Amino acid sequence: MATDHIRYDVLARDALRGVLRRVLSDAAQHGLPGEHHFFITFLSKADDVKLSPRLLAQYPEEMTIILQHQFWDLVVTDDRFEVGLSFGGIPERLVVPYAAIKSFFDPSVQFGLQFEPQETAAEMPASANLPAVPPASGLPAPAPVAEEPPRGNEGATVVRIDRFRKK
Repeated sequence: MATDHIRYDVLARDALRGVLRRVLSDAAQHGLPGEHHFFITFLSKADDVKLSPRLLAQYPEEMTIILQHQFWDLVVTDDRFEVGLSFGGIPERLVVPYAAIKSFFDPSVQFGLQFEPQETAAEMPASANLPAVPPASGLPAPAPVAEEPPRGNEGATVVRIDRFRKK
């Protein structure tokens, strides 16, 4: 396999984090439209994550937050977001860099993104870094990409797109 000097996996991951940043920025400016709400899972001990010691003790590896009805002061920057949430009736301020996010899911439209931790992304083949809908979302995991076409498609027909164009 050829070496990917362009690093398409990194470009795709950064572009998808841009989608996340845009959605959060819109929510910060205008609130959540319709039934939209977000489940965001992140690594609790990742660099620059800020949690209270109480929350860190409760969620030592990863944490999932829900941005729906009761959040405040959502601030979105180029590299992170900050938000106020209540846990057990105690208000907390969280700071979460995009690099710490493992998954994002909006169940109102069944849209999700999953990210590999950045520490291991360079060690993995590029196909393993593609985003997928998180399995916990209730949606089926994406099918693996086959190296060669499956056998047994004798009745299959290849249709050319030109056939549907108006002439």
